[in-house]
Amino acid sequence: MSWVDVVVAGVILLLLYATLRVGQGTTVSFTPDQPVEIDTDPGRLPYYGARSLLRMFIALAVSTVFTFVYAYAAAKSRRLERVLIPALDILQSVPVLAFLTVAVTGFLALFPGSLLGLECAAIFAIFTSQAWNMAFGLYHSLTSLPRELDEVSRSFRLTRWMRFWKVELPAGMIGLVWNGMMSFGGGWFFLVASEAISVNNQSYALPGIGSYAGAAIADGDLGKVGWAILTMAVMVTGVNFLFWRPLTAWAERFKNEQAEADEIQRSLVLEFLRRSQWPQVIGGALRPVHRAVNRAGRLLGTSDRPLVTSPARRRAGDIVFAAVTGALILWGLFDLARYLYERTGLGVFGEPLLLGLVTLGRVVVLLVGATLIWVPIGVWIGFSPKLTKIVQPVVQILASFPANFLFPLAVWFFLKTGISINIGGILLMALGAQWYILFNTIAGAMGIPTDLREAMDDLGVRGWQRWKRLIIPGIFPAYVTGGITASGGAWNASIVSEVVVFGSTTLTATGLGAYIAEATEAGDFPKLLAGVMVMSLYVVGLNRVVWRRLYRLAESRYSL
Repeated sequence: MSWVDVVVAGVILLLLYATLRVGQGTTVSFTPDQPVEIDTDPGRLPYYGARSLLRMFIALAVSTVFTFVYAYAAAKSRRLERVLIPALDILQSVPVLAFLTVAVTGFLALFPGSLLGLECAAIFAIFTSQAWNMAFGLYHSLTSLPRELDEVSRSFRLTRWMRFWKVELPAGMIGLVWNGMMSFGGGWFFLVASEAISVNNQSYALPGIGSYAGAAIADGDLGKVGWAILTMAVMVTGVNFLFWRPLTAWAERFKNEQAEADEIQRSLVLEFLRRSQWPQVIGGALRPVHRAVNRAGRLLGTSDRPLVTSPARRRAGDIVFAAVTGALILWGLFDLARYLYERTGLGVFGEPLLLGLVTLGRVVVLLVGATLIWVPIGVWIGFSPKLTKIVQPVVQILASFPANFLFPLAVWFFLKTGISINIGGILLMALGAQWYILFNTIAGAMGIPTDLREAMDDLGVRGWQRWKRLIIPGIFPAYVTGGITASGGAWNASIVSEVVVFGSTTLTATGLGAYIAEATEAGDFPKLLAGVMVMSLYVVGLNRVVWRRLYRLAESRYSL
């Protein structure tokens, strides 16, 4: 055993010990009448940061499992696809605050007298800010598998289980890693909302960097807000260096190309791990389990024998499936309409419908601006491994900063310049949405085979022709995925961007986000339901009119 093995083993044991110590704080006693007090002493920041990191990684693990199951089901079942993908559109349009409203009540009832209930609610809220983007990305990869990989899978008669792990998942690994990194940043963005919760006129707080920042902002203490920003920068940089940089460098092995790239991404942590014997030792110990799982996977059938049914039987199945699904949806909508009619009347939808048009305008401006700015920059970064190594941590820090952390600066800037929050809110919304387009563009550019780029160089294709013939077709599927999630993220970000609070100063924009935020804080469930339903309507409508058509175009014309 070399010194490298000793260091790796020591670091793993240290991480396990730290996880256990930090995790002990999640099971202490808790009652809603005696909320947890957040100590804003800067000396508490290391512990608060560790608590937040633990929640983030648990949510990321749950999101990854959800992505595998959900995306595979949607990609492989024609009938489920008709339900799961529209449902994904709706789920990404539902604000995090709406999920929190339900989650807090449910998890507190599930774990009475324990802080674990509130912890689960916070993790669930972070999960809802991560999972939808990852599921969309993997679904796209599964539905646009390169033809030659599909033929290899069928010729070797791989089981469906082995096809997923050996062919389909590796083909989408680069996009999955980059979408996971972006989703992790989305979790940071909503960290304040998930750790400092105001629901039904009741405030709950969990020890964490988000709740610390929320308390400092409420006190109007710029010094402590600065300490929170510094801690966030250290955490994001550390996670990028120790976790995401090794993953992105490792994912390079799954790039589908015939010519080896001149430059590849490198990671000091990954190279150090590769010098250790622990991966081989652990892999050897788990080999019997791996073989047993592969044998069990044969029950799922082989990929070269798709299920074949008669057209009449298929149509009958489609009719039954559509009837059952439609009946359940109509029953749910009728029950919601009845609840709202009994409480406030259906006129409650009038105000959010008009406010939604205002927020829609902000979303459209944001998407157009983000596309024009970040697509060229994303291609530039994705084509240069050296530049990616330098820029990735910077972009990750920018993408990960919660808008709430910048509220003091935003309030000061808007008041000094006289910019209305109705316009400035677009800039705050961009902090939580524009990065989906950038990260997916980078992933799409990195996925363009090197041999195609070299062929374009040999033919002397430059300028607009290079964009038209290579870059746009190469990044288009990834861009559409980023656009869909950026659209949903913008609507979600409107909730924390249309109401800006610092100390005793509150700036409120006209829009659907502010409407939902005020209804959530006041505990007005009829207005909250109306606002969420209207927001879902706008997001799904925008996806159907614009993004879904572009998605079909990407699948039919621009898959490698």
